[in-house]
Amino acid sequence: MPPSAVVLGEALIDLLEQPDGTFRPAVGGAPLNVAVGLARLGTPARLVTALGSDTFADRVRDLLASAGVDRHGLLRVSGPSPLAVATFSGAEPGFAFYGDPPAYAHVRPADVDLAAVAAATAVYAGSIALLSEFVDAARAAWAVPGPLRFFDPNLRPFTLTAPGAADRARAVVEEFAATADLVKLSDVDAELLYGRIPPTAAALRLRSLGARRIVVTLGAAGAILVGPDRGLRPVELVDTAIHRTDAVVGLPAHPGPVVDTTGCGDAVAAALIHRLVGGLETEQDWIAAVEFALRVASFVAARPGGAVAMPSVTDLAA
Repeated sequence: MPPSAVVLGEALIDLLEQPDGTFRPAVGGAPLNVAVGLARLGTPARLVTALGSDTFADRVRDLLASAGVDRHGLLRVSGPSPLAVATFSGAEPGFAFYGDPPAYAHVRPADVDLAAVAAATAVYAGSIALLSEFVDAARAAWAVPGPLRFFDPNLRPFTLTAPGAADRARAVVEEFAATADLVKLSDVDAELLYGRIPPTAAALRLRSLGARRIVVTLGAAGAILVGPDRGLRPVELVDTAIHRTDAVVGLPAHPGPVVDTTGCGDAVAAALIHRLVGGLETEQDWIAAVEFALRVASFVAARPGGAVAMPSVTDLAA
């Protein structure tokens, strides 16, 4: 079966800090989490990335196989798998990254099956892979007409410390967001991109560049859905007002215990793409899709482990 969604980005190994101070390896990477989340929800998904030549890479392939993710977009390159070390102060993880150059940076435009992208209903691009040479492969897929475009910046502070890195990241984010049908933006993304402005103002900025819709995730505070522009003037960063004619809807988080927030944003992305592939026609459809995404994120938050916590439809119905 051809993939309904093509997901472009990194696969890596998360080393998750445990209460006793040890670290547990887990397959991760935001795009991988999204691909797994889609497959478990019943949307055929292909992951386009490159894996290293170590046993960690074998774990990645095994997890993708068990989740039912299409693996025709995987490359194998010489070298170790990239590692993301997650330490916890409460439920929110902090990340440090090891592996330079990372395996996924070896993916080139010629490695992407553009026919599969054209045949898909949706294409996902985002996360830290776009801050590497991988970005050219993502651009090639993004330029293919037909599929709906879903973009998730998913920025990490440690990727923005070098001189000029923040400006380069902002340029990439705005480039992809400008032609996206749907952008998922976290409140952390908004602050890293534009400083301490309301997340809604950051979303309106991206909408003014061309993004059709933006979902802003706010952690325990839920999410905001920003709908299409209705002919208002372009929104500058200094303008934080929400016009009453704008389609801006706030939605509360789904209640539930919080054990580990690793992968919650990716769960939102997977759930939104799942609904996007199924068709969203009315504003109420969009609101219901965000509510569903927040429910999926709540399921993931109640369990440790990111990719392995992604639920199936059966899990959600239990």
